Order: sequence, then structure tokens, then C-alpha cells
Amino acid sequence: MNKRWTDRLATSVFTMIALVIVAVLAGLISYIVVRGFSQLDLDFLTSPPSSFREGGGIGPQLFNSFYILVLTMLFTVPLGLGGGIYMAEYAKPGKVTDFIRTCIEVLASLPSIVVGLFGLLVFVQLTGWSYSILGGALALTVFNLPVMVRVVEDSITSVPREQKEASLALGITHWDTIRTIILPAAFPGILTGVILSAGRVFGEAAALLFTSGVTTPRLDWANFNPFSETSPLNVFRPAETLAVHIWKVNTQGLVPDARDIADGAALVLIIAVLLFNLVARLLGRYVHKKLTSAK
Repeated sequence: MNKRWTDRLATSVFTMIALVIVAVLAGLISYIVVRGFSQLDLDFLTSPPSSFREGGGIGPQLFNSFYILVLTMLFTVPLGLGGGIYMAEYAKPGKVTDFIRTCIEVLASLPSIVVGLFGLLVFVQLTGWSYSILGGALALTVFNLPVMVRVVEDSITSVPREQKEASLALGITHWDTIRTIILPAAFPGILTGVILSAGRVFGEAAALLFTSGVTTPRLDWANFNPFSETSPLNVFRPAETLAVHIWKVNTQGLVPDARDIADGAALVLIIAVLLFNLVARLLGRYVHKKLTSAK
């Protein structure tokens, strides 16, 4: 077999693999859309769930998911950015740096259920907070932080070193070089890491079962006092997220339309993740143009 036929065969094989992956993904999404589309309406998205009767919604769970997502990213992005900059620009090669990098890789490979048990011990029992939004956000920060650090480090190290050397040769300080030259060039890769981390947070269930809980108290949406027990902004209240709600409805649901509610919630979860990714990419592209003066 000559090289031309080998190339054609390899191209055909990889094309078929790509088509199979796309077909499986399209089939999965189509199935969820067909099953859950009939449930989507304003009442389903805003009303609270029902314990025994039909017609419950996912309003509090949807809010809890976005609330925990925002809190988690507020913790994860600054810490991950700082850790990635340190590992890429300030950490000296040696056994200590290799040990830190190994620890980061081990933490990144931990199952979410292990992080949830760690969060149960530290953020629920040790702190005395019980099940809370803050505990869930901190547990997800532990879950996502190693991935964020590695993504930031890889994005920074992928920037051509000539840009850094040229900046330093002009007398610009190391930190100003990182801030004005390296970070803008590495921004697309960093944004990808932020998007991936956010997607993991929004769809995570196992770690939140042990930290934020599987219930949501009755909320007063007009109460904006973050210290009130009925306020949706209270970070010390238990909060059932959308992913946890899907698991709970499928395993413990007593309502007659449990399957329909789970299908509708799954569709909302997919749509929310897709919209978040789209908005994040558009915003990232805009910020990248502003930072780099690209057209």
C-alpha cells in the first residue's frame, strides 16, 4: 500500500470517528430536547418544585445553580490565575516545584465525590456552617482550582518567549511584562479554562450533595438581606442546585410527573451551559480585542 492510499485511509478513518462522535452528541441532545421541550414555559422556570402534586417547577434550583457558579468563579479565577502565573513565571525549576506540580495533577484527578466528602468534613462539620451555599462554592473551588492553575500555566508558557524577552530588553519590569504582554496574549487559553471550569461547576452534583444539600428553604424573593434565613442571597442557607434536583427527582421523587420534570430540568441545564459558553466566548473575544488592539 503506497503513501497516497495510506493517507486516504487514515483520513477516512478519522473522518468516520468524528462523524460518529457528532452523531452521538446530536442524538443525545435531540433526545433531551424532544423529551423536555414540552415542559419549558415561564411557570416551570420560575415556580418552586412540588413535593407531592404535579406541575412543580425549578425556579429556586435554577437560581441556586447560578448563585453557586458565580461564587465559585469569584474564588477560583483569582486564585487559579495567581497560581498559574506563579508556576509559569516565578517558580524556580527544582524538586519543590516538581512536587507542587505533582500535587496539582493529583488534585485535578480527584473524583468529585471525594471532594464532596472533604467539603462535608471541612466546610460543613468543622466550620459548623451545616449545608450551605458557601460550603458548596468552596468545595467546588477545591475541585476546579487545580484545573484552572494548569490551564493558566499552559496558556502562559505557550506565549512565544521572544515577546517577553523583547519587553524586558526595553526596560519594562517583570510584572508589567506579565500584565501588559503575556496575559493579553494568553487570554484566549485562560478564557477556555474559565469556561471549562464554569461548565463543571454548573453541572456538578456529587460534590454538592454533601456540601450545599438537597433541599431549599422557602425563599422571599423580595428580601435582599444576605443575613436573613429567607433571603435568596444568604450564603449560609442550604441550596439544591439544578443538577442535584435532577438526581433527586429521578431517585427520590414522589410527584406523578417526576420523569417530565427531570427531562425539562435536563434540557434547561444543557441550554444554560450552552448559553453561558456562548456569552463567555463573545465577551472573551471582545476583551481580547481591547487588550491586544486587534481588529
